[in-house]
Amino acid sequence: MSVAKRAGDTGSEERRILGERLREARLYLGLKQEEVAQYLKIQRSALSEIEAGNRRVEALELNRLAKLYRQPVSYFMGEDDADAALPVDVAHLARRAADLSRQDRDELGRFAEYLRSRSAVVEE
Repeated sequence: MSVAKRAGDTGSEERRILGERLREARLYLGLKQEEVAQYLKIQRSALSEIEAGNRRVEALELNRLAKLYRQPVSYFMGEDDADAALPVDVAHLARRAADLSRQDRDELGRFAEYLRSRSAVVEE
């Protein structure tokens, strides 16, 4: 297999992963493709192709999507492995918690433990 073909396969896979992350972020925020397409000033079908990994995302589009989805561009590009390994909603919570004081993060941790234990009791 040629280097160009392998590079093309890699680019295709990267676009697919990028598209999945963009779709997950959109769905997490409860946005419809039509709404996001209007925001970007592109056709809904173009956004659908982006999310399917069939269309390249322009740098300006990706920057605008990152702002809309309240995620760093690095998350969508797979450069932030810590965020990439987390579900979108958990990564969002982690970024929000990072801005809290140490005392508030400790309290948030205790609240998370409370919610976990409450869920365990309800499941029994």
